[in-house]
Amino acid sequence: MQAVFLQLAHHARLADGQPFGAGRAPYLEAMADGLARRRQELAHLSSRNNGKPLAEALLDLDDAIACYRYYAGQARALDQRQGQEVALAQPGLQALGYLDPVGVVALITPWNFPLVTSAWKLAPALAAGCAVVFKPSEVTPLPELALAELALKAGLPAGVFNLVLGDGEGEGVGAALSSHPDIDKVSFTGSNRVGEAIMAAAAPASRAVALELGGKSPILVLEDADPEQAAELVMAGIYFNAGQICSATSRLLVHRALAEPLYRALAGRIDALRLGDPLAEGTAMGPLASARQRRVVLDYLAVAEAEGLAVVRDGRHRALPARGFFLAPVLFRDVPAASRLWREEIFGPVLCGRSFDDEEEAVRLANDSDFGLAATVVSGDPERARRLGRRLRAGTIWYNSVQVVPCETSWGGFKRSGIGRELGPWGLNAFLEVKHLLGPAD
Repeated sequence: MQAVFLQLAHHARLADGQPFGAGRAPYLEAMADGLARRRQELAHLSSRNNGKPLAEALLDLDDAIACYRYYAGQARALDQRQGQEVALAQPGLQALGYLDPVGVVALITPWNFPLVTSAWKLAPALAAGCAVVFKPSEVTPLPELALAELALKAGLPAGVFNLVLGDGEGEGVGAALSSHPDIDKVSFTGSNRVGEAIMAAAAPASRAVALELGGKSPILVLEDADPEQAAELVMAGIYFNAGQICSATSRLLVHRALAEPLYRALAGRIDALRLGDPLAEGTAMGPLASARQRRVVLDYLAVAEAEGLAVVRDGRHRALPARGFFLAPVLFRDVPAASRLWREEIFGPVLCGRSFDDEEEAVRLANDSDFGLAATVVSGDPERARRLGRRLRAGTIWYNSVQVVPCETSWGGFKRSGIGRELGPWGLNAFLEVKHLLGPAD
């Protein structure tokens, strides 16, 4: 695969008469065009494979298309970053900076956002000039198989894009990639348990890793917030994609003065939320992605019973479609900070709330977590929301907004939420090595 990358680089420079980055950009544009042409088909395929409502799957397609187009532009801009002279204090010496591709990279993605998490890795890796070995989740392989067809139609030279299917657990494909001597870097999105296993497998060869792991994100609702707007943002932050989001704001921190009206507003919205066939018009929440994930969430609800948590809405008591791994939204209030449900990532439609009395307590409770991927602040005063957001230990903080993630911004977290950043120029830099040439000044 290293040799194939060099063939791709020579093709870009010699056959096209263009610099390296600009020569790679058309492949990324072709990937975006292919996704756009098959948008409806691939969204239906994703919904059937993953269980998410069609409207959400269409948003995923738009996100992926935008990502490939963005990194086509980043590939072109990469040429202007090559050979830049570094200002030196030492006279008579010249330093020129270059950016080389990491080499062969293993990309391992989860099942909750097919085509999106793959775009966040594949697009910058190809823009940087890497050859990739891509392993999607064994739970949702169908959309990514279609992506492989698009890569072929885009004209990528054989060996630059490699898709492998199989189990990521134990001695499966994921483990083999993480320890393979010809892999230069592993980029993984998924659970902390698997991410730590990948780090251990990569350690003997000092292989580079990038990890986007778990989250237990807070949403802070201040006393000056509108309770109806706050309820909408809380609902979107936890029940989108049936709560199967690493950035899900599953810890609700609400000012005591606003707690009662907010819980009433949430209960009404939960009752009105329509669950059903993800391909049916009007469905707001589909099933969980697998029987295994539903069992995980139900096990946490059993823990909640043992802990005696106060229930506002319990999704197990709602009539649900007979076919599919459905679980309706769950809402607990006044959850102790020591509760497992408050501290551990559940990855399902389960929201835990508790109250605070002032900003200092809110910030302390929000930051009291092993994770630091994301957070949301809701306030009637945008400047106040931004000020509090700066005090939160998380990679992305929304204020008075749903969880939009533009490809120009960064994605990644603090603490146990991972290592490194995706998206934006930081996502491209993650697949580049820095090199300097030094010698006498011309």
